[in-house]
Amino acid sequence: MLSAKVKDLIEQGKYDENLSYLYVCDFQKVAQYRKRLIRAVESFEKLFGAGRDINLFSAPGRTEVGGNHTDHQRGRVLAASVNLDVIAVVAVNEGNHIQVKSEGYPMDALNAADLDVNKKEYNTSIALIRGIVAQFNGLGYKIGGFDAYTTSNVLSGSGLSSSAAFEVLIGTIVNDLYCGGKESALKIAQIGQYAENVYFGKPCGLMDQAASSVGGFITIDFKDRALPKVQQIHFDLATYGYALCIIDTKGSHSDLTPDYAAIPAEMKAVAAFFGKEVLSEIDETEFFTSLARVREKAGDRAVLRAIHFFAENERVLKEVSALKSNDFDEFKRLIIESGYSSFMYLQDVFSPSHVQEQGVSLTLALCQKFLGGEGGAYRVHGGGFAGTVQSFVPVDFLDEFTAKMEAVLGEGSCHTLSVRPVGGTKIV
Repeated sequence: MLSAKVKDLIEQGKYDENLSYLYVCDFQKVAQYRKRLIRAVESFEKLFGAGRDINLFSAPGRTEVGGNHTDHQRGRVLAASVNLDVIAVVAVNEGNHIQVKSEGYPMDALNAADLDVNKKEYNTSIALIRGIVAQFNGLGYKIGGFDAYTTSNVLSGSGLSSSAAFEVLIGTIVNDLYCGGKESALKIAQIGQYAENVYFGKPCGLMDQAASSVGGFITIDFKDRALPKVQQIHFDLATYGYALCIIDTKGSHSDLTPDYAAIPAEMKAVAAFFGKEVLSEIDETEFFTSLARVREKAGDRAVLRAIHFFAENERVLKEVSALKSNDFDEFKRLIIESGYSSFMYLQDVFSPSHVQEQGVSLTLALCQKFLGGEGGAYRVHGGGFAGTVQSFVPVDFLDEFTAKMEAVLGEGSCHTLSVRPVGGTKIV
């Protein structure tokens, strides 16, 4: 559809029902999303020319709900897509060149036939694009050129995984334009993971991409590395009168790489004691039977982190069961239990090298004080040590809760989100 026609239809409200569903909002709030899409189309026109035949795509950020530091041990996780996303205005071009201009960043330009890994591109968006195209090409698809303009409202540094959303967005675009939409949401996620691992140079797991691509609440069992099991869970937070609130503790992630790296390293040291690679390959009973010798070999913190893994891995099953049976009180209890386990055993709430900086610890204490009597739930979010806290807040208490938290943490620290029911998708 020509770009002028797309703008007219958006302006007339022809896509309002779709946007209301996509962004989990009422029709009054749809107006802001209409304006965002129209601005994106206009930006595309300025860059690549008006009168092009265009499509609009979207891929959401994600939140980790359960399974703190279980994925790298090939355990289980519970995650969800959220109503913040990266959108793209896209048109096929006649050449073999791919051009992607993301708002606020330089243009990424590459030849769709030049798909070799380039280590000079590590940690860049062009590496992700090249890797995704390479994987589709390896599946037997002939990928041609396209022009794209993208803009994102996924909070940077929030643990909502803007990079995975970008990967899923590019994968969704290529799948639609050149593959007839044949590849599944999970396959698109795996392609994004491959691009990040091999072309971007980051050894990430699959949780972020899968949550963004599949959409809604999902649970993933990573035990089979090649064929992880992904299941979507239908659950509506709003039905129970709750909102998802991600709280930015304003902590710095600088100098925390050794803290992050130590968690999988110590867990794998425990696994190595039993001659295995990861903890999911170990029998829990055997682990506890051998505890004295494991302590001696791997150290107490590694043992505690393994204890967290075994409990958290089972807790994900209980959280999924609670959601499926609509037992929201049990779900909240398990979320808080997960948070305590992360604090006491996993020990990813503050860095032992920066004990005077405990923004996550303080935020959890405030959540306990302000939400404890209101029926809320809370836990450390994502990798930990700094960053964000996830909370489930009663809607009728949300304004008061936000005011109390921001009085301590600063204005704009609380971000109210909804679980989006749709993953990577074509809007128009």
